[in-house]
Amino acid sequence: MKYVNADIVLPENLLKEVQKYIHGGMLYVPKPEGIKAKWGENSGGRAYLTHRNNEIRNQYRAGLGIEHLAEQFCLSCDSIKKIVYGKK
Repeated sequence: MKYVNADIVLPENLLKEVQKYIHGGMLYVPKPEGIKAKWGENSGGRAYLTHRNNEIRNQYRAGLGIEHLAEQFCLSCDSIKKIVYGKK
């Protein structure tokens, strides 16, 4: 999280109102509900798992077995089955 000086970003009247409640401390301002990023969107984790799961599905369709895929991707057979037989 990046630190931003309130003197720079807030209008003077709003700054004075905030200072009534907290002065000299740090204040976290959350994003509005509709703007929150989903899990893994900022870090790239979601894209990585999507790519990995697509690769597992493609290799399964090409004829590789569940056990082989589990060993190759370091996942349990049950996890591979969920990816292969799940919706997508």
